[in-house]
Amino acid sequence: MSEQNEKLDHVDDEATRRMEQRLVRKLDMTLMPVVWVLYFFNYMDRNNIALGLVGNQFNVAVSILNVGYVLMQLPSNMILAKVRPSIYIPACAMLWSCVSASTSAVHSYGGIIAVRFVLGVVEAPFWPGAFYMLSSWCVFPELALRTAILYSGLVVATVFSGLIAAGVFAGLDGARGLAGWQWLFIIEGSGSFFFAFLAMFICPDFPESKTGSGRWLFSEEERKLSIERIARDRVSAPKADESIMHGLKLAVMDYRTWVFSLMLCSNHSAYGFNNFFPSIAKGFSIGSQTVTLVLTAPAYLVGTVISFALVFSSDRNKERGLHISVPLCFAVVGFIITVSTLSKAARYFASFLYVGGLFGSNAIVYTWAASTLNQTPAKRACATAVVNIMSQMDAPRYILAMLLMMAFSAISICTCIYMKTVLRRANKKLLREGEETGIKASLYPL
Repeated sequence: MSEQNEKLDHVDDEATRRMEQRLVRKLDMTLMPVVWVLYFFNYMDRNNIALGLVGNQFNVAVSILNVGYVLMQLPSNMILAKVRPSIYIPACAMLWSCVSASTSAVHSYGGIIAVRFVLGVVEAPFWPGAFYMLSSWCVFPELALRTAILYSGLVVATVFSGLIAAGVFAGLDGARGLAGWQWLFIIEGSGSFFFAFLAMFICPDFPESKTGSGRWLFSEEERKLSIERIARDRVSAPKADESIMHGLKLAVMDYRTWVFSLMLCSNHSAYGFNNFFPSIAKGFSIGSQTVTLVLTAPAYLVGTVISFALVFSSDRNKERGLHISVPLCFAVVGFIITVSTLSKAARYFASFLYVGGLFGSNAIVYTWAASTLNQTPAKRACATAVVNIMSQMDAPRYILAMLLMMAFSAISICTCIYMKTVLRRANKKLLREGEETGIKASLYPL
């Protein structure tokens, strides 16, 4: 009789695994492409600014976007936890498309400042919202790879934005009385609006919802399974009030939120090389400006490949801390080489080290934070927004910039080691409590 029961259990487990694979495949064919394309346009729209600004005007116009971006992220994720994502996120995308396209009609410094601030406000919901959606559907062993795929939208936008702009300027500059930069805003704004509209019909809502594409995309059994596996993936915790304000309180009061904030802030600060990487490449004096721009692409593409390999390994081995700190050590080596020599070959090689190291670690930081601060859905929504908010906060060697990025990389490595130590201690406590109560503990990811 017991053999028969074991066989039945095996059949049930196999059927559940097949259903889970089918569920993840459906998400990869719907949610992932939607958020990737929208993130691609999000980054393209955010970085299009070509109005002939001079001096400090350009820096202010670029920076003012971050003011609106920071102000709106936390309120937006608090709203998202209570509304339909399939409407809210695409609606925000349609708004930013319109605001970005309207930049084509701006001809004054005051106008561009106003538009850029509003653009930051309407773009702010997307990244933390998209990541929160992924963490609502994907369990710990799946999340890092999909976050890296989403993050690759930024990389592709960085690599191809110059090529797209060159094509628009070459073919449309002066057409119908509009300058090339005006056509650039109009075309990219129209493209993102179109895809955002389609997203409303493709993007699912939360697993427990029976609205959006989930009505026809998932069976009742698949919906129940998605809820169960997310519940199993949560770290063991006492039953808590799941209201959004209580979730905000839990996120703010948890010191680990601030450690992750420092970790991601340091990581993003070290990633600041992205703002002047073309200037670094120009310092190689390898060829024309076109050749220089082309030479920046391989480092980004290799960095993307490295990030996929790292997150695949991180998910497979269920480990986060070493997969963040080890790549950052390579980034530090790259920064050291850059400030230590003027050799073109050595500095070009060094760019692959710090681009690959920082791309590889960034996505894993997000997933580690979401997997650790997930005692309730409301806490996860607020905590991931807080962490993301805090992360925003000399040629030819660029010595000062490189030294700062080395320091920030080192800080990020230290926070990884600290967090890994703290969570290992917390897991031991959870295991002791599990032995006392007889209930299997769900542990923090390390």
